[in-house]
Amino acid sequence: MSPKQHKIKVGISIGDYNGIGPEIIMKSLKDKSITDFFTPIIFGSGKLFTYQKNIFKLQHNFNYITEASQAQDDKINMVNLWKDNVNVNLGTPTEESTRMAIDSLEAATNALMKGEIDVLVTAPINKEEMMKQGFQHAGHTGYLEEKFGKKGLMFLVTDDLKVAVSTHHIPIANVAENISKEKIKKQIKLLNQCLIEDFCIERPKIAVLGLNPHAGDGGAIGREEIEIIEPAIRELFDNGVLAFGPYPADSYFQPNKYKNFDAVLAMYHDQGLAPFKTLAYEEGVNYTAGLPFVRTSPDHGVAYDIAGENIADEQSFTEAIFMAIKVFNNRKEYNDLMTNRMQPRRSSSSNSADEDLPVDRA
Repeated sequence: MSPKQHKIKVGISIGDYNGIGPEIIMKSLKDKSITDFFTPIIFGSGKLFTYQKNIFKLQHNFNYITEASQAQDDKINMVNLWKDNVNVNLGTPTEESTRMAIDSLEAATNALMKGEIDVLVTAPINKEEMMKQGFQHAGHTGYLEEKFGKKGLMFLVTDDLKVAVSTHHIPIANVAENISKEKIKKQIKLLNQCLIEDFCIERPKIAVLGLNPHAGDGGAIGREEIEIIEPAIRELFDNGVLAFGPYPADSYFQPNKYKNFDAVLAMYHDQGLAPFKTLAYEEGVNYTAGLPFVRTSPDHGVAYDIAGENIADEQSFTEAIFMAIKVFNNRKEYNDLMTNRMQPRRSSSSNSADEDLPVDRA
């Protein structure tokens, strides 16, 4: 993106500050030229980040503001949510660090909904600790779905590998009862549209995994493939969506197979995320597809075991920032294109009796 273009305002929630959130955020913003390309707006604490930047020997200067609308280009902006001293206990979640993770996420999301930021990038949270404090969702996706009133899809992406999951953070024992033909059809259609609008893939090819070992082995190891998944794929394919499967999950993630498709829909969390994180751990990005706003995050957790040791790798968080910017631009370009294509066109002859007709979208 050219520095002369509109600088996208990237809102950043800090996650659990006793994990590696502040470290990977600051490391991702350490290059002094970073603000040439976007305007960072962190929803955090000046005292907290000053303390942690000294631990990691970083030289950041923050522009402290009270709300995101006050952000300045060419600066790293900090919406200073907490002005009091902060107790830091790196490596261990506390009630205070959990409360701040919730407050940061809520403030950033509200700014996104008000148009004060363009995209949201979220640092890792501790789901268990947040739920203990009344947070009603087992992760960012459910929270954002409720806020925006629209179903999203957990989508792990790199340039070469894109994996969505049908069921998110639920127990394995509940997976089978949480899939249905209609739900899978909606998710494949959402994924197809996301690939077109957000990733500029004109005719996406989508692979769908089976639920059971060997994709059910013709019904010998379960009938979900026969009764639910395959009929959903067939109906969509007959209506022009290039969906294929169901494929056995144990052999799908070989390069000569997954590279033949633009994305894959797995049936449950570990079925999709375990191979994704093995193949693309450092560069992977978690993207919530299907929402009216762009939200990304790194594909790892809070990493309490290395918090404060100055060894956390910021690459996934950096990728998350630039993926959010890329998707925002792609989506804007797509919407502009669709708007232009729907504009009426006039006949070249002033004597023509033809009415203005919409441009053919085919």
